[in-house]
Amino acid sequence: MAVLVTGGAGYIGSVVVEDLRLRGEHVVVLDNLAYGHRQAVDESVPLYVGSIGDKELVQKIVSENEVTAAMHFSAYTHVGESVEQPAKYFENNFVETLHLLDALRDNGVRHFIFSSTCATYGVPQHIPIDESHSQWPINPYGWSKLMVERALDAYDTAYGMKFVALRYFNAAGASEKYGEDHDPETHLIPLVLKAALGKIEKVSVFGTDYDTPDGTAIRDYIHISDLSSAHLLALDHLRTGKPSEFINLGNGSGYSVKQVLETARRVTGRDIPVEDAPRRAGDPLQLVGDSRKARELLGWEPRFPELERIVESAWIWHKSHTDGYKE
Repeated sequence: MAVLVTGGAGYIGSVVVEDLRLRGEHVVVLDNLAYGHRQAVDESVPLYVGSIGDKELVQKIVSENEVTAAMHFSAYTHVGESVEQPAKYFENNFVETLHLLDALRDNGVRHFIFSSTCATYGVPQHIPIDESHSQWPINPYGWSKLMVERALDAYDTAYGMKFVALRYFNAAGASEKYGEDHDPETHLIPLVLKAALGKIEKVSVFGTDYDTPDGTAIRDYIHISDLSSAHLLALDHLRTGKPSEFINLGNGSGYSVKQVLETARRVTGRDIPVEDAPRRAGDPLQLVGDSRKARELLGWEPRFPELERIVESAWIWHKSHTDGYKE
């Protein structure tokens, strides 16, 4: 029996693959390597290079590896790009995922862990955000993920495909082996650390006039290893016959852009030049999650909730991978 991890060569997927293998699971990866890295998949792990929407390929993977569960990380995730190119996001994140679901369903796979996002909530009506919060995204990226959530609910009712949709807040940090390497990079913490390393000239702060204590947007950061552990617990949840769920993953603590910058300066001991820039389309003022449901249902407990430890783990990885996986 095996677990199929789509997007297993990417940032989050690679850490989850690592943790699955550490507990003795047989893992197989499907990734088109558009944004993933071959070097992020151990050579001992079967890697199929192709599209999640290729039903024949998915059927081949399932049959050759006796796949019984899938974890789905393959997605485009850049909010700004989704505003400019919504068709790209709906096609890849929603339509291709439907093809994946159909192929899994047709081949008897009934356990599905979905990488969703807090972007499905849209503008927060209250903080922290719990799972009962209304969902009305303000960008196509969020809509593409919400559409998959609605499809999963329908597939559970009609076909008995059980799922856990994990709504991430901001994944950050690194494991000992794997870290964040995107091209282009849009996430704050790796950009800040690239500036500390001199790989980029400065960091743009998108919006300094928000209604927050220091004028910059506030986000909830969760260590990548804590995020990964929640996926393993979600898989256990389904394997023991429990029902499908929508669950938040965050620390419940919000940090502003300026707080992240100051933390990174302390951790690195280096200056980090910044420039003020206009707000980005589709960016909410504040996103902080209520993760009580994850704690109560899954028994999940973050091991690295402090921002300083998150930044420190990322800094260690970036110092040893100054050009990312190109090295």
